[in-house]
Formats: sequence, structure tokens, C-alpha cells
Amino acid sequence: MGSLTSSDAAAGPALSEASLAALEQGSTTISAGALSQMAAQLPWFDGLSPEAKLSVGLVARTGVSGFVTWCRAGGPVGPSVRSVDLFGAAPRDLTRLISLHQTVTLVRTAIDTSERLLEDTLPEDELPVARELLLRYAREVAFAAAEVYARAAETRGAWDARLEALVVDALVRGETDEGLASQASALSWPVGTPTTVVVATGTSRAEPHALRRVARSHRVELLVGHQNDRLVLVLGGAADATEVVTDMLDLVGDGPVVVGPTRAGLPSAPRSARAALAGAAAARAWPAAPRPVLASALLPERVLAGDVTARRALVDMVHTPLVEAGKDLVDTLQAYLDTGGALEATARVLFVHANTVRYRLNRVEQVTGLLATDPRERWTLQLGLALGRLAGSPRPHRA
Repeated sequence: MGSLTSSDAAAGPALSEASLAALEQGSTTISAGALSQMAAQLPWFDGLSPEAKLSVGLVARTGVSGFVTWCRAGGPVGPSVRSVDLFGAAPRDLTRLISLHQTVTLVRTAIDTSERLLEDTLPEDELPVARELLLRYAREVAFAAAEVYARAAETRGAWDARLEALVVDALVRGETDEGLASQASALSWPVGTPTTVVVATGTSRAEPHALRRVARSHRVELLVGHQNDRLVLVLGGAADATEVVTDMLDLVGDGPVVVGPTRAGLPSAPRSARAALAGAAAARAWPAAPRPVLASALLPERVLAGDVTARRALVDMVHTPLVEAGKDLVDTLQAYLDTGGALEATARVLFVHANTVRYRLNRVEQVTGLLATDPRERWTLQLGLALGRLAGSPRPHRA
């Protein structure tokens, strides 16, 4: 971990050999007094784990003895003076046990306590020199602490990035084992939160921190994965994933952006990933597709691309509910499709009034959620009927 480095300032004041010896003899008393003050002044200190308290005590004792070593070596005379390794004796996971803010508070308390205890250890005429040296030493301690936590943050960030990539890859591959939940938990991901997978293709390598900033503005969790020419985003807790992704469009390039269905939690998110990936692969078949586009809106293109899941979904969306609703709806829809969407011609074919055709088409929309008068949705209805018949689903006889 980090070590103290002396400044390039000119040689400063020095303590006498007798004072240095007195500091060495009183170092145990000074460090013990600093720990006592920490426990008395800091409410959260007692709540630390025994392991964390042991680490703090070790650093405190090293810091006090290190002050004497630092002064004996010449203090702030330049880089040629070797300084003490203040944090080297502490456990490697000290930065996880104690936050940087807590460390700064502890250092401040220790320095204040040490300054008061110097009065009981050194002669009065050397106290000004000792306080000045202690102040300079405290600055070096602060720099060393900042360096330790900065390096720890970099290491943790790199580890989290690798772990994040593993989680995203697992979702793309469809893995749902316990390892996925464990990795997500290590990233502080709420496993049971509603999860949506988004795939953007043909994009530049968007900066994850910019994407996370947008996600935070929506109070949404986010995992980011780059896979060749596609960007995979995993959104957690989004009430409307499309709204979140819309705010990210400027960050993900100009290619298709497909939003998978929202699932109850991370274990079921691979289904959202499969739908989003299939939609991304088929999106070029619909040049006028909106950005972002729902994977469910790309069911016809996904069927043409050979997506078996989309085929079943389209049959369940169109053919099955229409058959269950009665043959009049299927007959009317088929006649409407056969006449090219002509209302009067459909009425003549069925020997019914045009208002009856309108009523039945409204019922088709209520049953399937698709509007037969819209060209694209009419095509979706036609494809759904054809797939249902090919699948051998029960169908009514035409009049």
C-alpha cells in the first residue's frame, strides 16, 4: 500500500536527540491516548468490527513511531530521505473496512491528541518545533491516505468492471445458475428487482460512466457490456425502460436499439436478453422502426429471421385468442385481409352490413391489441393467422 513521501522543501527545524528519545519512550502512551480519544469522540468508532479496530490501532502505533523515525531521518529535507510505510502494516482490505471519510476523521483526531500529549513529553522550548514537524507529518499522512484509497478505488473499479462483464455475458448466454446471483450480489445488484435487457447494434463504444449518469437520473440500476459491435444494457428497477433508453440515444450511436421485455428479476432476465438480441438481429428488416423499439414490436421480423420464440408468441397473440373468440372474428379478419383492407368489399363478401365489419374489427383489436386498419399491424395479424394455421391450431370453418 502507499508510503509517505517527503516534500522538496528546504531543511526545516529539528528536534534534539533527547526529545526524540523521549518521543520514542512515550510513543505507546501517545498511540493509546489517540485510540482512547477516537473511541470517546467518534460515535461510530464503537460500531466498527474488531478487525477494523485492530487495523486502526496498528496504523496509529505505526504512525506515532513513524513520526519519530521521520524526524530522526531529517524531516522534510527532500526526496533523498526515506520515510515510513504508514499503511503497509495494515490489512489489504482496510479500505473496505473503513471509508476514506472515516480515515480522515481518525487522522485528524490522532493528530490533535498527539499534539496535546506532546506537552507532557517534550520540554516547553521545543514544543513549537515539534508542533510544526507534526503539522508537516500530518500533511504527508493525508497524502499517503489519499494515495492508498485512490489505488484501492482503481483496483476495485477494474474488478467491478470485469465482474460486470461476466454478469452481462452470462445473461446473453442464458445462464441462470447460482453463480450469476452471487456475482450480481457482489456488484450490489438487487437480484429481485424488475430487469430489462436492451441491445444497441452498430454503435461506438459508449462510455459507461455517461450511461450510468443517465440511469442514476432515473433512479435505475445499470450494467453495461460491450460485445463486438453491440452494446448490452441491463436496467434494474425501471418503471418504463423505453423512457430511460430514449435519454441514452445520443450516447449509443445511430444503430437499432431494441428493448426486451421486463422480467421479474435477474434470474429470469436471460429471456429478456434473448428477445432483445433476436430483435436486434432482425431490426434491419424494418427500416422505419422507431428508436428505441420494443422487441415485441419486431415479432414479424423475428419470425422471418427464424426466431422460434417469436413464432410461438405471434401465434399466441393473434391466432389463438381469435379462434377462442369465435369464427366470426377470424372470418371477418381474413376477408378484410383478402380484400386488401376494403371495408365495403369485406361486407359484401360476408353478406353483412359495413357497421358489422367495423364492430368485428374493433373486437379483433380488443382481443389481439392490434389495429387491422393500420398497415403494419394488419401485416402482423395476417402473419399470425398464417402461422397459427401452419402450427395446426384449431380453426373454424369458413362460411
